[in-house]
Amino acid sequence: MVTSLATYIALPGTTAEAMEHWHEVFGGELEIARYGDMDLQGMPFTPDPQAVAHATLTLPGGIIAGGDAMDDGTDYPVRGTAYSLLYTADSPDEARELITKLLDGGGSDGMPFERAPWGDWYGQVFDRYGVMWAFSSPGA
Repeated sequence: MVTSLATYIALPGTTAEAMEHWHEVFGGELEIARYGDMDLQGMPFTPDPQAVAHATLTLPGGIIAGGDAMDDGTDYPVRGTAYSLLYTADSPDEARELITKLLDGGGSDGMPFERAPWGDWYGQVFDRYGVMWAFSSPGA
């Protein structure tokens, strides 16, 4: 096995929907495993069989992994900057296309995508699940 680092996010029962949406936007290979598809002997709790135990979206530049949050009713807000993903596109046009797909999918603007003081392009958008996507692209 190759050592790697993946982003992991636990969403409040919307992981499958979010992963499918991100798959539509970014492409890649999506795998979703639900608790109902597994042998749950020895589990310390009985999860909803439709809940996502583990999902991965493998993209050329990395992996987004996640599952449905299994909490005790604690409210962990998703919208904000604590959960954010940075996507570096090959060109400003590619970044704009992805931003448009997230906005058209129910997202909202966070920061305009424009030339940043350091010379590259940068902007932010919140998807319909409250996850902040930061986009960058080389300035040259």
